[in-house]
Amino acid sequence: MSLAGIDKYELLSDLAKRRGFFWPSFEIYGGVSGYLDLGPLGAKMKRRIEDRWLQLFVYQHGFATISSPVITPERVFIASGHVEHFKDLMVTCKDCRRHFKADHVITEAMPGRADIATEAMSPAEIDSFISENTIRCPECGGPLSQAEFFSTMFRTNIGPYGDVTGYARPEAAQGMFVDFKRVFEASREKLPLGIAQIGTVMRNEISPRQGPIRLREFTIMELEFFFDPEEPRCNYMNRVSDVELPLLLMKSREQDHSNVTRLPAHEAAGTGLVKNEWSAYFMALSVRFAKSLGIPLEKQRFEEKLPAERSHYSAQTFDHQIWLDRWGWVEIAGHAYRTDFDLSAHIKGSGVDLSVFKPYATPVEKQVTVVVPNESVLGPTLREKSRVVLDALKSANPEDLKRAFKKTGYLEIQGFRVLPSHVRFEDRTIRETGRRVVPHVIEPSYGAERIVYSTLEYAYNRVKDRVVLKVPPDLAPMQMMVFPLMAKDDLPGIASRVADFLIGNGFDVEYDDAGTIGRRYARADEIGVPISITIDYDTQKNETVTLRDRDSWQQVRIKWKDIPALVPDFLKGAKAFSELGEAVRVDYE
Repeated sequence: MSLAGIDKYELLSDLAKRRGFFWPSFEIYGGVSGYLDLGPLGAKMKRRIEDRWLQLFVYQHGFATISSPVITPERVFIASGHVEHFKDLMVTCKDCRRHFKADHVITEAMPGRADIATEAMSPAEIDSFISENTIRCPECGGPLSQAEFFSTMFRTNIGPYGDVTGYARPEAAQGMFVDFKRVFEASREKLPLGIAQIGTVMRNEISPRQGPIRLREFTIMELEFFFDPEEPRCNYMNRVSDVELPLLLMKSREQDHSNVTRLPAHEAAGTGLVKNEWSAYFMALSVRFAKSLGIPLEKQRFEEKLPAERSHYSAQTFDHQIWLDRWGWVEIAGHAYRTDFDLSAHIKGSGVDLSVFKPYATPVEKQVTVVVPNESVLGPTLREKSRVVLDALKSANPEDLKRAFKKTGYLEIQGFRVLPSHVRFEDRTIRETGRRVVPHVIEPSYGAERIVYSTLEYAYNRVKDRVVLKVPPDLAPMQMMVFPLMAKDDLPGIASRVADFLIGNGFDVEYDDAGTIGRRYARADEIGVPISITIDYDTQKNETVTLRDRDSWQQVRIKWKDIPALVPDFLKGAKAFSELGEAVRVDYE
């Protein structure tokens, strides 16, 4: 059955509420926009998607995973630049008083305009554009106010005294940057190094009006990949030699074109269109990830962000976008080349050296100027801060220190003013066995809830008069359902024993004996169960059951005790359904 002209979001929202995938949070109190609850099936499916992401991006490379707090002290986000930069432009309707994200008001009023870089506009440019194009309130048609900045980080106080300000993290990245030194040491001090984290983040969105696509609280799947900028080659490129990247480049957007350039990943990096091989590699993995969710390549693209659209830490960003029925091109991931911005910012903000040592193959001699702290003076003065300040001075660039002394007469470290009398500069001949490097970072970052929704939208099908949710079998929240053909002659008892056996072997299985067998098949199809198992009278004779394939409705017969050995390969896509057993025709459907 064709779904042309039908709003899939409405259909999916209804299905999701009825069958337990997702629904608005706090429903019994009227709900709050920007919050979503995942039901039993949605939570299972999200976990399977997270596991697939971990396997593809993290485990196969031997990368590390960590878990860090959601609430973060303000000083971390001051150092990272988020307090200054993590804000959006907001406009308010003068009639209905509703608030809107300014760039969304423009893009919704003028869809398809690739040349409008709304995220790059200043408040004055937003105001002029809205006025010149007579853009009004999307809810009531009223006039809009002038644009103003709104911080999208949730602010709180840590502890009972209110003297320590914190923020709910808007990304998981800063936890990985702050913990980099510890993880590097625990990983035997080797570069490159990947650190991944899956966890809750919060963004105080101005007007989240896109259901599961734009949330104020969601799960982020984020990888920070640290590498030596002098050794930027990716040694995994041969693994993605067959992957093509569909690129909507900056130059096309600037010319109001939506032309997509399609190149193999290694060519995209080799030609400089993607600045770093590691970026191209992770973008290729992203294509594979999306395809494994059931999203075809022709419904994917990477939009290169304009300089003014990029986050303050990024030298190049590509948004991995997919096409969704209601909203058009929607970002499911961001791929940012963060350079050494974050580590350098935290070195400056904390006074802790986060550089790493890379040994030379052969030692070399050099003439250098070094900073020598006067520890006999500084030690008693600094007291508990002595180690931090002394370490910072020893690793400081002598020229930077001289400039600070010349400009202000001091250098402030951890609230302490270092004076010229506290240090001396010495010229020395040193034998270097290596060099210190502040690693550069590539970041692929994904929102889990919008990926759950996207997977469901591409899985949604109608076959004849019923909904069939063709979720990739290994992502299906319920792997099998067990049905007795009839509710008599001990068939329910055998079916219960089969279900318990499969649950004991680690499968997600549900038993169902309500209604006709045809209705039970339909219920299984609607929630995406890959295999339905029917217990019939032949089961009593020879312990065989029928397995029914969700997508083809074909059936095979197999001994039920063989299911744990055979079905996992089918769920992983390594075995065709027809290979599971002997094909049979049945009189019920």
